[in-house]
Amino acid sequence: MNRIAIVLLALFISSCGESENKKKGFEYQRTQKETAKAIEANEQAPVDLSNKGIGPISNVEFGDIDDAMVARGAEAFKQKCTACHYPNRKLIGPAMTGIYERRSPEWVMNMLLNPTQMLQEDPIAIALLKEYNNVQMLNQNLSQDEARAIAEYLRAL
Repeated sequence: MNRIAIVLLALFISSCGESENKKKGFEYQRTQKETAKAIEANEQAPVDLSNKGIGPISNVEFGDIDDAMVARGAEAFKQKCTACHYPNRKLIGPAMTGIYERRSPEWVMNMLLNPTQMLQEDPIAIALLKEYNNVQMLNQNLSQDEARAIAEYLRAL
């Protein structure tokens, strides 16, 4: 009887420790093998600043950063985007810091406004879909003003 108690106690204690492999929230980190396979299969989305995407936005001109618009965009981002995106790290979707080094402003706004069609027809959106395990970006039904405010917030990151 004493042996059983000792074995159960040992099992209980060993199960209480934190595992280094545990994931936090919805964060997904590829293993080195998965990353190498993705690069080999060319699954990582290319950088293409000339692609404007598919949707209503054909031209965006950035001037000086508009602090009021950044504040509105930050609030909209917090409410509608943080379930899948963080500014500085990958989550279910890509990190947003430096987005305009990888995508045109028109592409970003069209992705915000028209994700369903973009994920079906735009080559970069399709590559991102593959890169992020076929998790589709949901249509948040943003207005163009909301999308522009989020775009300004992303610019300020």
